[in-house]
Amino acid sequence: MTVPHPAGLFHHVELWVDDLAAAEAQWSPVLLALGCEPFQQWPRGRSWRLGTAYLVIEQSTALLPGGHQRLRAGLNHLAVHGSRAAAAAALAAGWTVRVDTGEAVHLINGQGFELEIVCA
Repeated sequence: MTVPHPAGLFHHVELWVDDLAAAEAQWSPVLLALGCEPFQQWPRGRSWRLGTAYLVIEQSTALLPGGHQRLRAGLNHLAVHGSRAAAAAALAAGWTVRVDTGEAVHLINGQGFELEIVCA
């Protein structure tokens, strides 16, 4: 059976990270709490899928030094529909709260990536 692909939605998002093991330790519990399932695994990357979309973290050999900086041009943050349970999973995995508006929790991980979990 072929699954329809919704037009206009992301196929996947790929985040390049400096430390794959650290990124996996922080992203995996949150993504699992959001209902994602492990999808792909290779020596320098991992992915998790929900429906037809997936998120990749990769420590590419082509990565330039300097680390992620959400305040520079490029990705500022990812925002996902979720729950307080997903935010709690993030905190347990070492993310920190940047701001909690009551409707959304903005979290920062150890590599500087921001994830907004919209709980309303």
